[in-house]
Amino acid sequence: MSNVSDAPAVGGRKDAPGGKQPEKRTGPVTFYRQVVAELRKVVYPTREQLVTYFFVVLAFVLVMIAIVSVLDLGFGKLAFEVFTGADDI
Repeated sequence: MSNVSDAPAVGGRKDAPGGKQPEKRTGPVTFYRQVVAELRKVVYPTREQLVTYFFVVLAFVLVMIAIVSVLDLGFGKLAFEVFTGADDI
């Protein structure tokens, strides 16, 4: 028979597996300091990089629009031929 103490730890119990105690909640001041510290690590792109990235993304989106448009037109014509019944054959 299983004993209650053999059950795995659930929620925030202190007898969690591995002997680790659950972490305490972070206060608002500590959270703010951590956010500021992380934002200082961010490397922002230069204006030149930003313009380059913009045009690369724009070109990619335009290519994808073209591909989807061609596929849509092709499948639309195919569906029209299938469902209207081509009498030429």
